[in-house]
Amino acid sequence: MKCLITSIVAIVCVATASALDCSASDPVVIASGHGAHAPKQPQTAVGDDGSVHLVYGIGDAVQYCQSLDGGATFEKSVQAFHVPNMSLGMRRGPRIVKTKNAVVITVIGGQIGKGRDGDVLAWRSTDDGKTWQGPVRVNDTADSAREGLHAMASGADGSVWCVWLDLRDKKSEIYATVSKNDGATWEANQCVYRSPDGSVCECCHPSVTVNGNSVHVMFRNSIGGDRDMYVTSSKDDGKSFSPGKKLGLGTWTLDACPMDGGMLAASPKGFLETVWRRDGNVYKAAGDGSPEVLLGKGQQPWIAASSKGSVIVWTAGREGDLLVQNSVSGQPQKLAEAARDPMIAAASNGTGPVIACWESKLNGDPVVLAARIDVVK
Repeated sequence: MKCLITSIVAIVCVATASALDCSASDPVVIASGHGAHAPKQPQTAVGDDGSVHLVYGIGDAVQYCQSLDGGATFEKSVQAFHVPNMSLGMRRGPRIVKTKNAVVITVIGGQIGKGRDGDVLAWRSTDDGKTWQGPVRVNDTADSAREGLHAMASGADGSVWCVWLDLRDKKSEIYATVSKNDGATWEANQCVYRSPDGSVCECCHPSVTVNGNSVHVMFRNSIGGDRDMYVTSSKDDGKSFSPGKKLGLGTWTLDACPMDGGMLAASPKGFLETVWRRDGNVYKAAGDGSPEVLLGKGQQPWIAASSKGSVIVWTAGREGDLLVQNSVSGQPQKLAEAARDPMIAAASNGTGPVIACWESKLNGDPVVLAARIDVVK
């Protein structure tokens, strides 16, 4: 059974190559519901084989579906597994990657919940979501991931990296680990960044991307009252990480957490791009210390790298117009209305479809939507 394709959400980014830098399919309604049955926080992954995999949460249930036609249609969602007190909302929720041999999902949950406990838990499927093995605890100190914010990425070599806000030392630090067997087991945790002021920004999700032997981690720091974005990188398969490097030339002095962590992506050639929010604006910047470039007003940006250039999505407000842009030469184009927490994904080798997903509402009920983005180079 396939999910229905809808045209209720307005699509303005259409296939007119001479005028636009990208085209988008009509969005697919992946799930809808209200109250305790509201679907939240979708995430998608694209395999190097072109397969598309999507995950989201409903209460304590993790829902999974896939597309076998490049995101044009999706199979009916199935309940993959339950996670007690799953962290869900405000960029908290499941994360998913597709390796050559498995689909891997990580979720943060605990027996008590409400920030009092929480572990990063991993499940894996080697039969395209028919059965799931897990959970395996990723953080090696119990309950250290109770803030509920994490990220995951896979490399072309099949390695899977996970990063999260860690509280084992009673302050927010950036921890990471890697699995080299499709999420079956995870190596010893390592702290990849500690803020000299004690804690990084406490409620902004970290991000991670992998390119060859390089691993890049982005996070919002908190130093002297400034909440700026930083990157730390490893060029030796994660054996060591560089000191944190601030992104952009401007700064954001803020006595609060904006709950907006941005995203980074590495092109197939290894060029690192980042997107993030400062105050009410969205910026992009290379990972080499170059000045930032203003994209426009907005929040909650996300980026994915494809062989035709990176694609960026963000919302005009906490909930509002969903904008999409080809980061190489494009201008922002309206993709949809009334969107929240968008994300976008492409295969680690840069080929295949680019898939966006986000939260919205349909007839007053929360829905999860997905659409294929085609870059016109």
